[in-house]
Amino acid sequence: MELVLIGLSHRTATVELRERVAFSVEQARLAAHELRERGILEETLVLSTCNRSELYGVPPEDMPDSAAAMESFLASFHKMRPDELGGSIYRHRDLEVVRHLYRVAAGLDSMLLGEAEILGQVREAYKVAFDHGATGPVLNRMFQGALEVGKRVRAETEIGTRPVSVAFAGVKLAERIFGSLKNHNALILGAGDTGELVVGHLRDRGIGKLRVSNRSAERGRDLAGRFAAEAVAWEDLAQALAWPDMVVSSVASSEPILTRALIERAMEARGNRALLLIDLGVPRNVDPSVAGLYNVYLYNIDDLQEIVEQNKKARAAEIPRAEALVDEHVAKFLTWQAGVSTTAVLAGLRQRLAAEREAFLAERAAEFAHLPEADRARVAKMLDEFLDRVLLDPVEKLRGERELRRKLQNLEALRDLFHLDTGKP
Repeated sequence: MELVLIGLSHRTATVELRERVAFSVEQARLAAHELRERGILEETLVLSTCNRSELYGVPPEDMPDSAAAMESFLASFHKMRPDELGGSIYRHRDLEVVRHLYRVAAGLDSMLLGEAEILGQVREAYKVAFDHGATGPVLNRMFQGALEVGKRVRAETEIGTRPVSVAFAGVKLAERIFGSLKNHNALILGAGDTGELVVGHLRDRGIGKLRVSNRSAERGRDLAGRFAAEAVAWEDLAQALAWPDMVVSSVASSEPILTRALIERAMEARGNRALLLIDLGVPRNVDPSVAGLYNVYLYNIDDLQEIVEQNKKARAAEIPRAEALVDEHVAKFLTWQAGVSTTAVLAGLRQRLAAEREAFLAERAAEFAHLPEADRARVAKMLDEFLDRVLLDPVEKLRGERELRRKLQNLEALRDLFHLDTGKP
């Protein structure tokens, strides 16, 4: 069984090129169907995310250069010339395919080391292909192994647990201070990309109540509506500060939005109840002198960036443990592959020798014509026993071979020597 992968990712292609070769769910289904209809692949799966587009497949035995055919298909499917893909395409075969996929599922090949989203994307791509009959025994086994190793890496290492974006670092900081966020309230100032990330992380972490305020009221209402939050008019900011336990600000402004005088009045209205201020603005949104107020805890983007850098180093330190899990599951796949190959090759060899026996008896039929039927049957049985005896030692040796690479090499040698075509498992 041969495995082939072609693809491009953030490591090899610009975002503009990645956008051109991205697949929607419906396009992934159509591409898988066409790859099989054209005889390029027998089993196939399309994995497409914002950072990668990859075609996985098991080609027919008689396909001489399946990777080239897959690359040509990728270009034509997206109405591109093959040369437009340039040197962005990578090709992997057999063991390299398995290892690559397992590292992808583990978050080891991501732009953001240890990202959690990729495992869900691999799961969804597999579900789409499986539900439409595009996969078979080989890809099913390989992708099930990928999902298993991805889950284990996240459960048994810390490669994905430490926040490596300032938005998420701010939310994790709030959890460190307050504990669970379920009974706490947050006010988000700014409805841009950073504000949206913060709102999303707070919702994911179970924040109790959430309000959003933005200079553009329409944009603020839109963000609040998408996350079941309450929109607050920008002109009501002074009164709104009396309400939250934490304020996260990411507003484009040349001057501080939250001045010392504004926070002093807010603290008076709050009865000096503790207030966490997370300033993600550049330039800063919060007057630095606010940090000197009683029960006010101020963190700016530099503070959080230091946390992020520490977490990146901590994630990187987990790479060897994650790679060891990948190696373990690659070995499991190879064990399965060797077992399937052994069964298929030995069955093919028995069939080939049985056919040769029948041909031999047919050629010598005239010489045995004088023998009674019982004697002819006895000769045929003796030939069967002879073949079993001849096969016994190599069969046991193959099954007992522990070094997987050597076992697979021996199996391929048997295929070539006896011209065996055992088909796909």
